[in-house]
Amino acid sequence: MEILEAYDLTGSYRAAAELSGCDHHTVARYVKMRAAGQSPEQRKHRERAIDAYLPKIEELVVRSRGKVRADVVHKRISAMGFAGGERTTRRTVAEAKAQYRLGRHRVYRPWVTEPGLWLQWDWGTGPVIKGRQVTLWCAWLAWSRFRVVIPVWDKTLPTIVACLDATLRKIGGVPAYALTDNEKTVTTDHVAGIAVRNAEIVEVAKHYGMTIRTCIPADPESKGGSEATVRIAKADLVPTDTNLLPEYRTFAQVEAACRDFCAGVNGRVHRQTRRVPEQMLAEERQRLHPLPKAPFTAAFGTTRRVTWECTISVEGVRYSVPHPLVDTRVWARFHGDELIVTAVAGDGTAAEVARHRRGTPGTPVIDEAHYPPREDKQADRTPKAATAEEAAFLMLGPGAASWLVEAAAAGTRRVRAKMAEAVALAKLHTPAAVDRALGTAAITGRFADADLLSILDYQLRQADAEPTRAGEGHSLQPGTSAWAAFGTGTPPVSPAASPAPAHDDDEKDLI
Repeated sequence: MEILEAYDLTGSYRAAAELSGCDHHTVARYVKMRAAGQSPEQRKHRERAIDAYLPKIEELVVRSRGKVRADVVHKRISAMGFAGGERTTRRTVAEAKAQYRLGRHRVYRPWVTEPGLWLQWDWGTGPVIKGRQVTLWCAWLAWSRFRVVIPVWDKTLPTIVACLDATLRKIGGVPAYALTDNEKTVTTDHVAGIAVRNAEIVEVAKHYGMTIRTCIPADPESKGGSEATVRIAKADLVPTDTNLLPEYRTFAQVEAACRDFCAGVNGRVHRQTRRVPEQMLAEERQRLHPLPKAPFTAAFGTTRRVTWECTISVEGVRYSVPHPLVDTRVWARFHGDELIVTAVAGDGTAAEVARHRRGTPGTPVIDEAHYPPREDKQADRTPKAATAEEAAFLMLGPGAASWLVEAAAAGTRRVRAKMAEAVALAKLHTPAAVDRALGTAAITGRFADADLLSILDYQLRQADAEPTRAGEGHSLQPGTSAWAAFGTGTPPVSPAASPAPAHDDDEKDLI
């Protein structure tokens, strides 16, 4: 356009060439093409050596449905006499494939959604917790773009029912259709291209008053929405080197992360609708069907009553459940070598509350996390005064409490009399001194009648004295040194027969 503009300004080929920085022959060619009504961008095709083999290249591309590789085509045409390079073949094959796809490209019709009509769900691979893979249930409403992500351990039918019930109660209603993939829990077989539904999932759909549809295999139109939800959830929840998320140590951390993710994506403006999904959900609820009060519990297994020990009995084996479920009913079922316990909350939401390995009769399967922590595990061993005499003794200090515990464990007699004696000694001496003596007696295990008074007297004279116990290095037994000369011909001398050392008086008598 600059060349033509320069020519229109000057009316000379050479002057236009100097202004636009090209040859005057180029200016003349462009001017003649414009005068003939041709586009200056059109270039005249020059014959190439590979043009003679274009029919064969197009045949190979069509027969392979655009899958043939350029190196394979190059070998075929080289055997036919083509002497050009592989680069030329690659460029020509790429052009042939582009023309093949252009004539067979599928035109996608946009999905115009309606409020209250479609719910989609799919599965995604979640994080790994202690070597075990977590699966993400990803559901979304097609019109409002409201998402629900729930972490689970498996993809069995009872888990699907629990997740579906939790999703419907989260959105506050039931849509007309639920669209999902063709898994065995939903589609058992395909006959002449028709999906055969699982009879149990049909019963679930009847309970909630909705129709479950399945996607057409390899069809982006029916799978795009749910797959996008899975992709976004995995990017924000699964720890990788790109998102720098921390590792999850417990399943509760994954549940909290999923709740935060749903709150984030449902509370911000969506890229396509330019609206907040939570606000659109409020409008879509008016078009949703009402939820049944009770969830579909037939797939959860058999009911069991939780005892006051926070356990249920299944096939003669006791399994623990979380302590808030005491004196309630739960559902239990076996999945492989695991027992899965499901509970239904007051609002009708079903959730998995416990999962155990299969046990054997006589051996309870207990999870310590199901029981609340005790604030003071030693409270049962702490002395508690019931009378005035006991209160007066325990008021001496912690040494008195230790003495009472140890003395009772040792089976000491006349414990009450000795306690009264300690209270009386506290009036003659300080309570701290008596408490220290009682603590020393508890450590050394001295609970006889005069032991307390003896320890107290010693500690009053030795303020820095510490309680000691006789070790293995000291013994009152006689040694074996008298037998050192055994076998030498000299009779052993017993300690009793050895002469006593001379005293000063004996030396004076000898003198």
